[in-house]
Amino acid sequence: MARKPRIGLALGSGSSRGWAHIGAIRALEERGVRPELVCGTSIGALVGAFYAAGELDKLEKWVTALSWRMVVRLMDLTWRGGLIRGNRLFDLFRASYAHRDMAALPMRFGAVATELFSGRELWLQEGDVLDAVRASCAMPGVFTPIVRNDVVVVDGGLVNPVPVSMCRAMGAELVIAVDLSWGKLGPYRDRGRGKGEVVVAPREVPGWIGRLRSGWLQRQAKARPEEAAVPSIFEVFTTALDIVEMKVARSRLAGEPADVMVTPLLPDFGTMEFHRAGEAIAEGRAAVERMAPLIEQVLR
Repeated sequence: MARKPRIGLALGSGSSRGWAHIGAIRALEERGVRPELVCGTSIGALVGAFYAAGELDKLEKWVTALSWRMVVRLMDLTWRGGLIRGNRLFDLFRASYAHRDMAALPMRFGAVATELFSGRELWLQEGDVLDAVRASCAMPGVFTPIVRNDVVVVDGGLVNPVPVSMCRAMGAELVIAVDLSWGKLGPYRDRGRGKGEVVVAPREVPGWIGRLRSGWLQRQAKARPEEAAVPSIFEVFTTALDIVEMKVARSRLAGEPADVMVTPLLPDFGTMEFHRAGEAIAEGRAAVERMAPLIEQVLR
């Protein structure tokens, strides 16, 4: 009887789109696909860590209960190295989930990060799981960098957004990758938006931000319609990161292709819209279903 190939799962970066990884993993498992190792970059490292620890159910329950208000409350703002420290979120994870060492996880796991001042790609495979995930998720300008082993570390999406190469290096013979950079730019971007419509705010914005957007900002937009299409500085910055991520992903995947590429399409997701987990998870499932014939062919 032929030996089954060793399957690796590569989970890509993509901020709030990352909850699609949960749906993709669920759909793969329902088809009998059981990876032996998982590698992740940024939000892919977060989902991958919980999956490798056998705690994906807990994570899914938590993210599907998130509201926009809860997301805002988890933002510990700062001006040092980024807009958000990230301590509040990861302190919550540490209080809710037991300490795990990467070497002791039931499934082999690795995370990708970037050394800030050299641009060197780092493969994190040792030490505390959440420390590695926090380093991999340190999106430049948004989350503060992490100092790890006397090195300043930021988001792995800068150098390897979809870590197929790491999966191969860890021994995967067949790699299924989930690339979230599809649909961020170009013809996909405006799907879900009305013709000429400019999406300025998330669907639910609490407190003074909501009052400001619903009041003064709307009056200003009506008074100066010719400026309505000018994006905010935050949108310019995050879209620029999307461009870099997409270009790097295409380049890396051209030289290090996956055996199966799963591409969730979430064109109108804002960078911080983590409260839309239900939509992302559903699209992750749908993306696997679209690739079902290829998955079956490759596994056969």
